[in-house]
Amino acid sequence: MITRLETGPRMSKIVKHNGTAYLCGQVGAGDSVAEQTRDCLGRVDALLQEAGSSREQMLQVIIWLSSMEDFAEMNAVWDAWVPEGHAPARACGEARLARLGLKVEVIVTAAY
Repeated sequence: MITRLETGPRMSKIVKHNGTAYLCGQVGAGDSVAEQTRDCLGRVDALLQEAGSSREQMLQVIIWLSSMEDFAEMNAVWDAWVPEGHAPARACGEARLARLGLKVEVIVTAAY
């Protein structure tokens, strides 16, 4: 069975199937990559909770940065957020994000 949460005409914020929760890409508010990353990860926390999951159950995370020059600043926030011993498989790359001013987008897959 597939369960879709917060579904709109274009996407669902969460899709659950067979013990796995797929979250839509999350972006955050703020001027710096650190501010946007903190806000974005707060949104991820809320979606994980809604999905019946948690940071400790993340399987894979894909992070897009508008500039790889922000890699260290984003990682400083990320490293403080990920529970010790529960780091997911992760990829990070550079991409043009959906709108001007966005610096980071995070896509999470987690068990529930």
